[in-house]
Amino acid sequence: MQNLVSIQYTDAELTQMDTALSTLGQLFARMVVLQNDERRELSKLGPKSAAFCDQAIAVAMANPQIIPPSINLAEAQADKRALDQLRPRLLALRQLVERADDTEMALGSDLMSVARDCYNLLEVAGKDAALKAARRELSARYRRRSTPEKASAEA
Repeated sequence: MQNLVSIQYTDAELTQMDTALSTLGQLFARMVVLQNDERRELSKLGPKSAAFCDQAIAVAMANPQIIPPSINLAEAQADKRALDQLRPRLLALRQLVERADDTEMALGSDLMSVARDCYNLLEVAGKDAALKAARRELSARYRRRSTPEKASAEA
């Protein structure tokens, strides 16, 4: 029998999680929400691009006389500072979400494993009418659906 994870939470722990999530929601409220098409169109800042940005802004800061007023270097520096502050926290958040996703998957897999074991026992031991009806209802999970091509070929 599979049991990848055995975990229970107290009401106090769930309240702590909810409070922490609420706090994060409030702190993240100023963050932007991008649509997929917006994400595709934006320039991406990878390691090489980050080095380019740092160097270009440093050169611009050292030579302010060549920079027109339409280029806001102070805002660029503020963006860099915010990005540097945010990245380690986002990494920690991603790691927590990954653990939560893995735990969710393991719990679901544990449930499916027990449910299949129970179903298999019903197939072997479920001879009375009530168990046969329950088994028939549960068997819908494993029924194959015919594809439209098969259905029209059979007609």
